[in-house]
Amino acid sequence: MGIGTGVPFFTLSDKDNRLTLVGCDDLILAFGQSLIEERNFSTGCITACSRSVDVSNGTCSGSGCCQAPIPKGLTGFGGGDFTDPNFISRIVKDVPIVIDWAIGNQSCSEVKNSTAYSCKEHSLCIDSESGRGGYRCICEEGYDGNPYLTPGCQECTNLIIPLTDIDECTKNPCDGICKNTPGGFQCSCPKGYFGDGQKGRGCQKERDLPVLKLSLGLGLGLLSLLVSFSWIYFGIKRRKILKLREKFFKQNGGMLLKQQTSSNLNKVFTIEELKKATNNFAKDRILGVGGNGIVYKGILPDQRIVAIKKSKQLEQNQIEEFINEVVILTQINHRNVVKLLGCCLETEVPLLVYEYISHGTLHHHIHNNGGNMPWLSFQNRLRIAVESANAFNYLHYAASIPILHRDIKSANILLDDYYTARIADFGASRLRPFDQADMSSLIPGTLGYLDPEGIQMGLSDKSDVYSFGVVLAELLAGREAIDLTLPNKEKSLAAYFKASVKENRLFQILHHRVLKEGSLEQLNAIGELVVRCLNTKGEERPTMKEVATELEGFTKYNSRTWAHHDQENNQLEMGEMISEQEDLYSVLMYTSTNYDTSSSDQQSTEISAKREENPLFDD
Repeated sequence: MGIGTGVPFFTLSDKDNRLTLVGCDDLILAFGQSLIEERNFSTGCITACSRSVDVSNGTCSGSGCCQAPIPKGLTGFGGGDFTDPNFISRIVKDVPIVIDWAIGNQSCSEVKNSTAYSCKEHSLCIDSESGRGGYRCICEEGYDGNPYLTPGCQECTNLIIPLTDIDECTKNPCDGICKNTPGGFQCSCPKGYFGDGQKGRGCQKERDLPVLKLSLGLGLGLLSLLVSFSWIYFGIKRRKILKLREKFFKQNGGMLLKQQTSSNLNKVFTIEELKKATNNFAKDRILGVGGNGIVYKGILPDQRIVAIKKSKQLEQNQIEEFINEVVILTQINHRNVVKLLGCCLETEVPLLVYEYISHGTLHHHIHNNGGNMPWLSFQNRLRIAVESANAFNYLHYAASIPILHRDIKSANILLDDYYTARIADFGASRLRPFDQADMSSLIPGTLGYLDPEGIQMGLSDKSDVYSFGVVLAELLAGREAIDLTLPNKEKSLAAYFKASVKENRLFQILHHRVLKEGSLEQLNAIGELVVRCLNTKGEERPTMKEVATELEGFTKYNSRTWAHHDQENNQLEMGEMISEQEDLYSVLMYTSTNYDTSSSDQQSTEISAKREENPLFDD
């Protein structure tokens, strides 16, 4: 407002005004030009709340309400709401605005000596900060009153409020208690409330604060208790797991295993590693189920495929077999023996991790009960027999301590990618001098392969020879070691094979394709070797070294077969030659056995090709 000759003008107070927005998820923007700063400005704020009831009533504490400052020297303000056409009239009516004012448009130095100077005695002149000039008057320190009216400012002890003072409280400028002051007013909150009492800010009951504090305190306290209990619970649980794993480690012979294997054992796996490798020991990962446990297929993080053997039960004799198998395998280094990669002792049932052998067991290839495997030719059968015999000979004579396998059978001879024999399952093996028989009360082994003398007198190296003789008989005859579906005299392959040779009926018991592929000399010689291996008296059986040597010698025999003889006779009669590549198995050979003749010879060709590609495949 102008006084004297001054021109009246006002600016919005930047100290007492705030740009205020009330609502949920709303945005307010303000922009324009500041008179004092002489540059464009922009300001604004955003509100956030999920429900309209969350908007604070009477105070702008942040929930559904936000405020932004305004610049100095703002002379006017216009606004709008796209959703409310009555916005401007509603704001003018309900929203208070505090304005700055000044006298005239001259500074204190310009007006002080003129008649237009309005400051009375004991007052000071202050230039306006509005940017348009003008001044205001305030009382000197120690004085109070109205600096614009006579008699001006007076000492505080003699202060008399001029009768012309306006009571601003009559206009309800506060939400709380209003106290009129000379030239102004003060807002405050009544007892039991807190806040500044300013219009638009309001007062809040103090009882709400303790409830909030109490709620926050209880919430933080409960959260702290929950975190503490969780930490304690998982700490105790982890400690129990560690103690249980330590118990299993000792129970599974971990200390003894450490002493006996020293640095030979490649790796001790954690149970988490093996669970991940086997998809938590899923059923579709089972490779096979035996008398002592289950074998799973696993994939390690480095993409290596392994076979994981898990014992079925937790009995002391099985724990001893487990430790024994680990100790034995860590001392074996032979190309025809399955390698042990590591073990896990953290579980109730100990686990062994082997290299994965891809082409299954010799038993599956011989008997092919599912009909999904190609024919294993006689030459490959003989080669596998030689490789297996050399491996057992190594165990008996070349290992640092003689090793008896004690469970030799076709199911424990595996075939790798190149159909090379790999000896597996040393759970029943023993480290011992050969002059000491094993008189264990529980004789290990598998029915049909067990040495009859060993059952009575104790197992020895000649017991392994007997069991291997049964495997050789399987390779020749294509029969199971025990077949309860056959007549009594044929149920035991070992007994039936010996009887057939004794009665000069060897070629009647042989598989018809073996009979056609092997030479007569080979078949007779191998048949005689099998009978010697199956001798009732162990001392009359050959050693495993002699068996390996004789089998190697059989590979050098003349390969002329019966089929070759028949074909040659036919060729002479017809006066023509038949190429070696032609099928020599078109003529059926009737024997006492009855097997499927539809199997292909593809496997023999594939094996020959692989052995030519890889020098390690050679014998």
